Amino acid sequence: MNALLWGALLFLLLNAFACLVRALLGPTLLDRMVAANVIGTKTLIVLVLLGTALDQGLWLDVALVYGLLSFTLSLVVGRLIETGRLPQPESGR
Repeated sequence: MNALLWGALLFLLLNAFACLVRALLGPTLLDRMVAANVIGTKTLIVLVLLGTALDQGLWLDVALVYGLLSFTLSLVVGRLIETGRLPQPESGR
């Protein structure tokens, strides 16, 4: 069972790097925001799996705080986009 958890951790980390590429190369700001949210969600799952694999509850607490901060950041960025206070970057394509 432990090998399955470590395999899932590795798989999620590789997927997070693929999302990082999308966040860096995304054609629009919204694509980048969605990619950042997916990276945050994958990081949250990795922290929970790490806490389960190591049998340490501290990682679950860290994951909970990280999830709350990620959700709050998503709300703030969404509000900035909605009000127009976050400038749209120039598309190089």
